[in-house]
Amino acid sequence: MTVIDVVGIGADGWDGLAPASRDAVAAAEVLFGSPRQLDSVPVDVTPPAGRRVSWPTPLLPSLRSTLEEHADRRRCVLASGDPMFHGIGATLARLLGADALRVFSHPSSVSLACARLGWSLPDVEVVSLVARDPAIVLPALHPSARLVLLSEDDTSPVSVATLLRENGFGDARLTVLECLGGSAERVRSATAEDWQADDVDPLNLIAVDVPGDGPHRTRNPGLPDDAYSGDGQLTKREVRALTLTALDPSPGERLWDVGGGSGSIAIEWMRTHPRCRADTFERVADRALTIAANARALGVPGLTIHDAAPAAFTKAPTPDAVFVGGGATAPGMLEACWAALRPGGRIVVNAVTAETEALVFRWYTEKGGTLRRIQIQRAEPVGGFTGWRPQMPVTQWCAAKGQRP
Repeated sequence: MTVIDVVGIGADGWDGLAPASRDAVAAAEVLFGSPRQLDSVPVDVTPPAGRRVSWPTPLLPSLRSTLEEHADRRRCVLASGDPMFHGIGATLARLLGADALRVFSHPSSVSLACARLGWSLPDVEVVSLVARDPAIVLPALHPSARLVLLSEDDTSPVSVATLLRENGFGDARLTVLECLGGSAERVRSATAEDWQADDVDPLNLIAVDVPGDGPHRTRNPGLPDDAYSGDGQLTKREVRALTLTALDPSPGERLWDVGGGSGSIAIEWMRTHPRCRADTFERVADRALTIAANARALGVPGLTIHDAAPAAFTKAPTPDAVFVGGGATAPGMLEACWAALRPGGRIVVNAVTAETEALVFRWYTEKGGTLRRIQIQRAEPVGGFTGWRPQMPVTQWCAAKGQRP
């Protein structure tokens, strides 16, 4: 199989390509790309025997077969901007391996946007809205944040402006940059409160500049309790923060949240990093609906919600960590959670009843780990004075599968 050339191309088309990139395109016997990309290459560039192939829709299921159909010819793939930055180059590398590709880079749209705005690229957080709910922007919003959003289409700026207004960020400044580097380039700016333009080119991206005095809601665990709706089945703020610390999420890891309640543990696990994933298990249908609403409101609409545990465990991928906040005393529950964990995976169980506490003490004795008692007291009015009102104590067992103290 011949090596596939992957050439990044910008809104300036053929005229913006470096000589080496032009040579790779001109040498192709088969040229792949979107209709817009293919049309940007002059018809006299490819040899007479060449073919231009538009990508099928949907792309991923038939990507390999589309390429293999022309495996005996010299192939070139056109990519938007930098092929390895949210581009098809990265997809091809995962599918075929890096050795199967020869990549010709081009400035990404984010690099061009930062150049126009005078922003430092390392200080910018990039969020892709392509095939994603715009709510995923919410965890990245904090005072003085600077974001660059990769738009889905021409409707993305209005969707983002609406999202910002509805979440207290109406003063954030939106700059919509269209057709960067091309002859139709246009840059417009307004606050989210004032944004109204409905004539945006589909080839756009959105820069968001959040004021320093905006709402304070970071990715750190321990959101205020009133950030969640529900029927009171909520791990309270202080215990929640300690629980997330015990679960110790890393980018790309997956959590099972057993007995989801209002979904707070799974939601804050996912908020710690865009690549963190979570499945929650909740037997009460109304609570499952509440979890879905909370997840979207707090910027993690990708949270997967399943039926009651442990029966639904077969529907979820293997977890890196398991949190049991409810139902621990159900027959076989902890056994099923422990069996599902990958080797070295972590389990955290919070117990508030004597029965659950006795159970986790037995598991602590058998499996090791850490057992701690958490007691939180909050100051509350007592007549005309202030007193300490204790919350229910929580016994927390934490352990890693296959590791003893």
